[in-house]
Amino acid sequence: MANNTHLPKDVTLCNLEDLDDRQSIELTVEERQLFAVRRDDVIFAYWNICPHRGSPLNWAPNQFLDFDNERIQCSLHGALFEIDSGLCIAGPCSGDRLQPAELGCKDQSYYVAAGQKLPPIPINLRALALADLEDRE
Repeated sequence: MANNTHLPKDVTLCNLEDLDDRQSIELTVEERQLFAVRRDDVIFAYWNICPHRGSPLNWAPNQFLDFDNERIQCSLHGALFEIDSGLCIAGPCSGDRLQPAELGCKDQSYYVAAGQKLPPIPINLRALALADLEDRE
């Protein structure tokens, strides 16, 4: 298990044309989940951690936006976040922000930039609970 506190090298994310407007994707980087959303001709990326509970935001793979594809929505409690700033505008963490993932772009090809501080590796509660059950048998 990697314990890096900073991203050691650039990681390819996608090309601008790989995403339609208001489409999102997710990616695992150094055992951490991040997601990216295209809005107009810009891609915004955040670590997949809700500031309220620390849980993942998506309700299904690559599904981070509300029904209108206007805002990022937490699947756990419905908090709404602005796509371009990560600011929570409604919900229990109103006023907080998602943690941005720093991107670089060259010729419309986006990458997760090396050297940035990484969030903690999330604890997989499901895996821990299953391991605990196996230990009891």
